[in-house]
Amino acid sequence: MNDAYDLPLDPSDRTPWTVDLGGIHVVFGEGTLERLGAETAALGIRRALLVTDAGLEKAGHADRAIESLRRAGVAVRVYDGVEENPTTEHVGRGVAEAHAHGADGLIGLGGGSSMDCAKAVNFLFTNGRSMADYQGVDKATRPMLPSLGVPTTTGTGSEAQRFALISDPATLRKMACGDRKARFRTVVLDPELVSTMPRRVAATTAIDAVSHALESYVTRRRNPISQLYSREAWRLLESSFEAFLADPHDRGARGRMLLGAHLGGAAIEASMLGAAHSCANPLTARYGVTHGVAVGLMLPHVIRFNGAAVDELYGELALAARLNGGGVTHAERVSARVGELLAAAGLPARLRDCGVDADRLDALAAEAADQWTARFNPRAVAAGELRELYASAY
Repeated sequence: MNDAYDLPLDPSDRTPWTVDLGGIHVVFGEGTLERLGAETAALGIRRALLVTDAGLEKAGHADRAIESLRRAGVAVRVYDGVEENPTTEHVGRGVAEAHAHGADGLIGLGGGSSMDCAKAVNFLFTNGRSMADYQGVDKATRPMLPSLGVPTTTGTGSEAQRFALISDPATLRKMACGDRKARFRTVVLDPELVSTMPRRVAATTAIDAVSHALESYVTRRRNPISQLYSREAWRLLESSFEAFLADPHDRGARGRMLLGAHLGGAAIEASMLGAAHSCANPLTARYGVTHGVAVGLMLPHVIRFNGAAVDELYGELALAARLNGGGVTHAERVSARVGELLAAAGLPARLRDCGVDADRLDALAAEAADQWTARFNPRAVAAGELRELYASAY
């Protein structure tokens, strides 16, 4: 194993294992969804609201989760109304379902949208008011329900974070609402669940996970713990990306991708993100560009931009991935490798290919400058610098 992170077992091992990671009880292994009921009951939950989306129900994941819960004596109600980039309307419907069920616990099953929605439901079900009241950190004054996260994509890392990202349907602005009480107490990482993702979803979530590892490593709030998570996430993701997309049934590749995505989420929790994410959010809000596509498209340009300030940190990442290069900078080597991953995923590399209008770059830059992640970028960015980044990606 890489001595940067002392994992209890290799992620390709079929033997399930558990570890407490950053205050979260993590259950990892093929088939561990079967343990969801026992893990839920262990938290004292007897009436759980399962927050998911209709697509996962069709894949059969929700049925397996329900069966496990019922075997453990947990009464379960399903809310499957979550959609991509959940809004306050999705959250409100979930809160109504939680009240109708008399829920004493929550489970987020799915990608980042389902898990963010589950966390947001927890805010409003226990503390009332509106999501706008919880923008920022630790603004909930009452205890929250125990909750569990079960990711079915290799991307968002939401299961490792306190934040719920919820959109305001009126302004299209994403609200970041974070509280340690909203974090999942238990996370079940079952690599079998990610093998059913459509390839496009697998590609976009995987590049999102890569962006988490790379951005969190260099932020202004980086620290030894966050960098430990980031570096190991990058090593796992970079080495498995192409193999996983070529064959999602490759047990070793999907295990490394799922664990890498989780560690990337843990790194965000400890150090935040940067300019690639601040540039991505307006593209999603204004042009409907899928988040993973948007952040992946911007990432190579942000890495090269940041290289002027933190090239030695990119050198550490290049070393972790054993990237070779001649006279180019470390940042250019890492940026080039991200470009290769984008190409392998079949994702667009230019804004013009996503329907973005050239005369809207100034407006996009102004919105990006107002995003909360911009302040953590290692090289200072304002609207002018962000406009240059958009132009370089156009």
